[in-house]
Amino acid sequence: MISSEQAATPPWRAAMLLLAIALVAFHLGLIFSGLVPNLVSRPVHLALALPWIFLFAGGGGLQRASGVVFCCAGIAACLWVAVNQSALSDQYGFLEGSFQRVVAVVLLVTVLEGARRAIGWPLPIVAALSLAYGLLGQHIPGEFGHSGTPVASFLGTLTIAEGGIWGSLTGVSVNVVAIFVIFGAVLNAGEAGQGFMNVAAAAAGRLKGGAAKVSVLSSALFGSISGSASANVASTGAITLPAMTRLGYPKRLAGAVEAVASSGGQIMPPLMGAGAFVMVELTRVPYTQIMAAALLPAVLYFFAVWVGINAYARRYDLASIAREDRPQMKQVAITSAFFLVPFLVLLYGMFVVRYTPQYAACLAILAGFVLLFFNAKGTFDPAEILRRMEGAFLTAARQVSVIAAIIVCASIIIGVLAITGLGVKITSLILSGSGGYLWPSLFLTALACLFLGMEVPTTAAYVICVSVAGPALMQQGLEPLQAHLFVFWFALISTITPPVCGAVFIAAGMVGENWLKVAGTAMALGVGLYVIPLAMIANPSVIGLASSPVAAVGSAVKIGAGLGLVSFGIIGFRKPWKRLLSVGVGLAVMFLGGTLI
Repeated sequence: MISSEQAATPPWRAAMLLLAIALVAFHLGLIFSGLVPNLVSRPVHLALALPWIFLFAGGGGLQRASGVVFCCAGIAACLWVAVNQSALSDQYGFLEGSFQRVVAVVLLVTVLEGARRAIGWPLPIVAALSLAYGLLGQHIPGEFGHSGTPVASFLGTLTIAEGGIWGSLTGVSVNVVAIFVIFGAVLNAGEAGQGFMNVAAAAAGRLKGGAAKVSVLSSALFGSISGSASANVASTGAITLPAMTRLGYPKRLAGAVEAVASSGGQIMPPLMGAGAFVMVELTRVPYTQIMAAALLPAVLYFFAVWVGINAYARRYDLASIAREDRPQMKQVAITSAFFLVPFLVLLYGMFVVRYTPQYAACLAILAGFVLLFFNAKGTFDPAEILRRMEGAFLTAARQVSVIAAIIVCASIIIGVLAITGLGVKITSLILSGSGGYLWPSLFLTALACLFLGMEVPTTAAYVICVSVAGPALMQQGLEPLQAHLFVFWFALISTITPPVCGAVFIAAGMVGENWLKVAGTAMALGVGLYVIPLAMIANPSVIGLASSPVAAVGSAVKIGAGLGLVSFGIIGFRKPWKRLLSVGVGLAVMFLGGTLI
């Protein structure tokens, strides 16, 4: 076991690289090779991910020894399911014999421990409690008990059938999320990241508060492929934070700008932190329609941040980036090709040729892979090319494995909800607690998303919350996509909302400022994260860009006008009455009346 690739000895590094290549080749091969049984592809997906969770993630002593045991046992159990999938499909999720029970227990324990090592305790604790409820819930009196399920059937449904850990969510991880994560890793291994920075600097660097606006644009562009607020802060922040502090920006503002801008990456199409693809599976809405629905709200979010930066620029007289520090247009044109070419291939494949998103992404990966042979200087450096390829494979394998650990663990919870009917009971609780009214239900759901999002990653928080609260919201008249986007946005607000705000912690540490000060400024700048989901409910046409573009743009203009007043009112005015007036008028514009078009 090793702490990082850099610290690896040559044999370990070679093993890591071979396993990474195998993982990438397997997922790309699934797309090009046609249909593979789900009880083959999904167990192999988890088997390929386990070494990255248990062997290559660091640690020593007992953790090292236990990691080897968990990894070997988990891989053996996964491969046993894959090899015996034909016979298992005839068992209809019912375990036969003690050996199969051992396999089921090994799989569940491995998944729980893998999630714990990947992201910490909260999600596996929730999954373990759900398992306990499924096994013992018949002893709970009252309406929240259940009638009981035979252990062989309960465990079998979760482990040897296409439910539970091999359910549809895991299928999304295998067939779609992994492909787009590989796409992002290939782009980031080359010069696409520098291309994002150069485009942003050329577009906004000359403006007042230019360094902060460059952070917003670059984070929006980078976040559209990384889908991770933390990764976004760590990557773009390494460049934008020093630039802002060097120009005299208050440290709390610099950290807040980066945290807020980076959080927007998870709501910015196409990747949306894997949430878009999970949403496809849960709503049965085409991926392109979800992209269209998410686009205008995401633009509105960054617009609100932009308005807030303008207000801060007026207060602190924030400077633009010096002309000599901005990239030349030739440099911008060259480096932008490193992300434009793969993106154009992706969009052409999806919208012109009408390939599936994952097939189009595979073609874009191949285009991005070819670009790894080139650099902005026009030189040929074999050592640099090998480093880029190695970085792309290792990053892709690590990120695919972490997402697999999250989604497979969350699938346990979804499976238990389906088997026991607990989801229906929680839906009834929400409906009764809200008195049957929509807005109280929205408030309860938002609160649940906030608390759950503080403890588990955004995608997992969204999956769990929408599974229990989504049906209640839809029973009260919301369209499925409305309900899912609402829950997804509120699952994200914990990235900047205390007490647990991951993006703020990272940005504050990088800039050397008290995290509470950064969080306070981030909440003011990121006010759109709290308001826009509610505005989507009050103005449902804003997510209808694909079907009714004129109405969608009209709603977006209306929400944008109100959001601008709210954002500027919170930051730009010092006198309380002016602040209240601006915020009040802004909220009225957003939530009252019809669209502007």
